[in-house]
Amino acid sequence: MPSYEFVTVDVFTDRRFGGNPLAVFPAASGLSDADMQALAREFNYSETTFVLPPERPEHTARVRIFTPAGELPFAGHPNVGTGYVLARRHVGGDRLTFEERAGLVEVRLQRGPAAEISGAEIAAPQPLSTGAEVDADLVARAAGLMPTDVRRDTHPPLVAGVGTPFVFAELAGLDALRRARPSAEAFAAAAARHGDPGIDFSLHLYVRDPAQPRYLRARMFAPLIGVPEDPATGSANAALAALLLHVAPGAPAELQFNIEQGEEMGRPSLLRAVARRAPGGAVHATVAGNCVPVLRGWVDL
Repeated sequence: MPSYEFVTVDVFTDRRFGGNPLAVFPAASGLSDADMQALAREFNYSETTFVLPPERPEHTARVRIFTPAGELPFAGHPNVGTGYVLARRHVGGDRLTFEERAGLVEVRLQRGPAAEISGAEIAAPQPLSTGAEVDADLVARAAGLMPTDVRRDTHPPLVAGVGTPFVFAELAGLDALRRARPSAEAFAAAAARHGDPGIDFSLHLYVRDPAQPRYLRARMFAPLIGVPEDPATGSANAALAALLLHVAPGAPAELQFNIEQGEEMGRPSLLRAVARRAPGGAVHATVAGNCVPVLRGWVDL
């Protein structure tokens, strides 16, 4: 009976039992697709990662990412957490490269005052891409809110991503963000009405404080892929930073944001997202945060 080691870490936090939990299988060779999906369902975290040998020797590893419902081409907190786990095992140096379905993900380790590994910064594998606008009334119904809770002045609700697509909508204030009460049924209806078979209607809601424009609060709901709410969504917040740079007046070259998420779930998270405009106009993004180890063990299959 083969045994597979796992470890769990809390990502985008410096306190155990905060942030977004992640299960990592650091030596997953021999696991089938069905095994990986079953293990992701068993842990029932937002994501579980499986580390495999790279296809090209100059890369660190091939990483596959599963939600309880399916595989993702890219996600943020799984890459930050997996980089942290591998680095603590002395895999690679302070820079790692992961092969993923969405492309190559560059990981740069972060260290604390005593040079200990404290977290990681990842570069999204793709520049910002924007898709169709989404009706604000549809977003409001999916989130259990009123249409007046959805702002349209900075940008309309729309699909965007840097490797994984999300629906982004800015809300009128923190009260609206706290009142969001989505349901799987409402999301299924919204996805059906939106009419894009490539979009699962993962919804990233955020608010900005006019007094602190680089400080954001966010919530992300993806019940159609088995994630009713996510405590910290690196891929979505990287895309959000890129989107806000894309629509910013004056075409600045770079914007940085501190983004809080997970407060409403009792798992406060802090993400640092940076968007940069390349000379050709493409917008690229990074997202960073701390990690804390939690559990380790073995699974017999």
